Amino acid sequence: MPVDVLDPATALVLVDLQKGITALPTVHDPAVVVARAALLAAAAHQAGRPVVRVRIEFSPDGGDLLRGRTDSPGPAVAQPADFSELDPRVPISSSDLHVAKRGWDAFTGTELDSRLRRRGVRAVVVAGIATSIGVESTARTARELGYEVVVAHDAVTDLVAQAHANALDVILPRIARLETAAALADLLAEPTSSAAA
Repeated sequence: MPVDVLDPATALVLVDLQKGITALPTVHDPAVVVARAALLAAAAHQAGRPVVRVRIEFSPDGGDLLRGRTDSPGPAVAQPADFSELDPRVPISSSDLHVAKRGWDAFTGTELDSRLRRRGVRAVVVAGIATSIGVESTARTARELGYEVVVAHDAVTDLVAQAHANALDVILPRIARLETAAALADLLAEPTSSAAA
């Protein structure tokens, strides 16, 4: 079902659109995902809606890396010096909220929930990389915290095609509404007196 309206108190949450992530060999061209995220950010900025720039970063000694045995560990990624720097192709405003996370989702272990609630945010539009990890985890937690969730389904991608498809076809439709970045940009750009910068 098309998304034809957003809650006036909607924030845009961009997950892990940083140099070390957008340089990875994803299923879809990361430049396209970044361009669509840039469209969303520009629209949200225009309307004075909160824009959250989430990035994953770790201490230089790796002491805060997720540990534990798994049957399918993630790819070992050598982190270049600019790994956690935000991708400059997405416009940044001085009013943007910046969140550094150590795990998959943007809420766990961060102040994102309290920062959104202080601004009266009731809904989030989510985009970024990777669909089945940072995006899905953030959407799940947002839903559990009572936010209305919308995912820009063409402004996400993954390292694994099957994981991307499962997230978009099975998981995310059960916890969120899905819409194109272009349609969501039009909705985000609509002026609202309820959105706080």
